[in-house]
Amino acid sequence: MKDVTLCILRQPGEVLLALKKRGFGAGRWNGVGGKLMPGETIEQAAIREAEEEIGVKIKSENLEKIAKLSFLFPTHQPEEGWDQMVHIYFVTDWVGEPSESEEMQPQWFKHEEIPFAEMWPDDTLWLPRTLAGEKLEGEFHFADDGTTFLKYDLRAVDTIH
Repeated sequence: MKDVTLCILRQPGEVLLALKKRGFGAGRWNGVGGKLMPGETIEQAAIREAEEEIGVKIKSENLEKIAKLSFLFPTHQPEEGWDQMVHIYFVTDWVGEPSESEEMQPQWFKHEEIPFAEMWPDDTLWLPRTLAGEKLEGEFHFADDGTTFLKYDLRAVDTIH
């Protein structure tokens, strides 16, 4: 299972999501983030990915870890595997204006207008809870189609390990 990052920029009543234009998750709205480079920490990867994907600079002290979720896919996945441990952060302080890249097209959404129908199906379960202030840990087990999940376990925690 590989560690990956996900950052969601926030301002009062709104979140910044980005439409993934290519690769894994293309056509879905999500936060920004991705895989770690060799020797990188989770936080360093989150900062680098935000700058590469939407052009904003984030300081490590402005990363608020709000969830750690495992996404488990069927055993007949590609060689590199899709299983992921996603470290999710909210960010309320950054430098720069979010802008489109070759990979992502960012857009602000009011909380009541988040496009859940165009996101990963698990997002409807964890994102509203984290926006309400909960910190979460959990697992999602996906079906053979790689987009719907069969079961999940999502729990509120005081501290994310």
